[in-house]
Amino acid sequence: MIHEDHHHHEKECHCHEGHEHHHHEEHGHHHHHEEGGVKESIIKIALATVLLVAAVIIEKRTDWPTWAYLLIYLIPYLIVGWETLTEAAEALVHGEALDENFLMSVATLGALAIGFLPGAETQFPEAVFVMLFFQVGELFEGIAEGRSRKSISHLMDIRPDTAHVERNGAVLTVKPEAVAPGEIIVIQPGEKVPMDGIVLEGSSNLDTVALTGESVPRSIGKDDEILSGCVNLSGVLRVRTTKAFGESTAAKILDLVENAAEHKSKSESFITKFAKVYTPIVVGLAVLLALVPSLITGEWATWIYRALMFLVVSCPCALVISVPLTFFGGIGGASRKGILVKGANFMDTLSRVRTVVFDKTGTLTEGVFEVTAVHPELIDEKELLHLAAHVERHSVHPIAAALRNAYPDEQDDCVITDVVETAGHGVIATVNGRRVAVGNEKLMAREGAESHPCELQGTTVHVAIDGIYAGHIIISDRVKEDASAAIAALHATGVRRTVMLTGDQTAIAASVASTVGIDEYHAELLPADKVTRVESLLKEGALAFVGDGINDAPVLARADLGIAMGALGSDAAIEAADVVLMDDKPSKVAEAVRIARRTLGIARENMIFAIGIKILVLLLAALGLATLWMAVFADVGVTVLAVLNAMRALRV
Repeated sequence: MIHEDHHHHEKECHCHEGHEHHHHEEHGHHHHHEEGGVKESIIKIALATVLLVAAVIIEKRTDWPTWAYLLIYLIPYLIVGWETLTEAAEALVHGEALDENFLMSVATLGALAIGFLPGAETQFPEAVFVMLFFQVGELFEGIAEGRSRKSISHLMDIRPDTAHVERNGAVLTVKPEAVAPGEIIVIQPGEKVPMDGIVLEGSSNLDTVALTGESVPRSIGKDDEILSGCVNLSGVLRVRTTKAFGESTAAKILDLVENAAEHKSKSESFITKFAKVYTPIVVGLAVLLALVPSLITGEWATWIYRALMFLVVSCPCALVISVPLTFFGGIGGASRKGILVKGANFMDTLSRVRTVVFDKTGTLTEGVFEVTAVHPELIDEKELLHLAAHVERHSVHPIAAALRNAYPDEQDDCVITDVVETAGHGVIATVNGRRVAVGNEKLMAREGAESHPCELQGTTVHVAIDGIYAGHIIISDRVKEDASAAIAALHATGVRRTVMLTGDQTAIAASVASTVGIDEYHAELLPADKVTRVESLLKEGALAFVGDGINDAPVLARADLGIAMGALGSDAAIEAADVVLMDDKPSKVAEAVRIARRTLGIARENMIFAIGIKILVLLLAALGLATLWMAVFADVGVTVLAVLNAMRALRV
């Protein structure tokens, strides 16, 4: 499962990377994200608020010595501030002082101490309020992060808890980890598929929403591949497992999404560096602000108060928290749509993509061949298809499969003998005593039948009967329904060039390119040529390559951003790609770019907003125009607003 503390680990590291916080394991960061932690925080905040109001009333109506009031105010202060103080102390012990807990502790303890300086006003209520408001900010951050986690934990729903395995004639219920590849499992209707495998018996419909975002159930039957993480809707299935649980699709997807947070985006690494340089500078400036004017004017209380305000305002929480949270939200939102982004750095690249290169077969086209035209000459259409399908009945070639699908009705009285298949030419057989040849021009030439080319795009299959030309059948790969919409959508998001690379013939490539509206195409390429082409295109701004198959892995790895499509199949493509689209719709590419742009936009808004407000209040604090209350708003208020803004990234 996702470890509750994993993201916090990261947050702490933003202020001081490289040190492992051992106390992290002991009690986690401030706000434990479990529901209990949120409730506990709310109770503390409410209790402290009541006690703070009571203390203010007592102070107004009585005339006690200063230390007596300090004791009254310390009660609410410690209720909300105890954890912050202990974390600050522990960080100090580890030599990692300059984090937000430390800044808050110094500012509030300083405010409590000011009242004891000669001629100074007491600042007890302010000190308690600062700590209280800081806790409110932390609470918001905890809730927001919990929601981001939930958006990703919807993926946890794909994680099956048990598997029913057949052993020694009995069906046992075990943990999926305990099932070895090759064992036979039984999946009842309504259950999650625990691991990848091949269906031995049964047929059913599968709900693949959690994996692909696709709402239409897929039907599945004997010999079909089945993937973990789907839900079996109707029939009982017996499945032979092909992979161990840890290697199966669901486990891989969870792993990808959980580890996405470890790949920092440029904006995030900028903030980490920024916080490390910025915090010591601010503390130094605060010390100078307290000392120099005090030595000149002798007004110690005034200048120490201003320096403390300066410290409170300068705390960079809003940035350190909201930017990673924005990316986290964006990655979670995208995963809901069946788009897995392997890290925030890839979100960054995705938003800057200017050139998108597509593989053709299986990416822009279905990779499924079908008969698109029949041109008979001697006999009628049906008869021509009938003969071709009979002759090709036993061939394993995809073209043969297309002919058989076009004429599935094999129950007739034809007698087929002497079938001879010649690679690169076609098949010859005797059907009811007539010699029928089905294949390309070379075969027609050998048979002495005069074939002629067809103006339609696709593979032409010629048919001759007893050496006389009988007509031809055109077979082509179907272009995906949303391919042209996908290209249009990419152009609309500001992608400058779309390119198609294919190993197919130039004429076929030209026809697909004009159908989908792609800017340029290169045909008749070997896998190695694709890599070379991509390298030459890389010089012109960020480039994404979209591919589906095993042979695309080298190109996926070489591009600035590799996008694997319809990755419910190919492991190699999932491993090599940076972004994985769980179904095979090209239009998801444009959606991924849109989500990334929006996520980056939100992160940028947060950075500008947080830094702008900080600078403004810092100036006011140095000039003595800001109060501690304003300082708190500039810190915690900005953080809360930035976190709420970051939450928008979740909504896709």
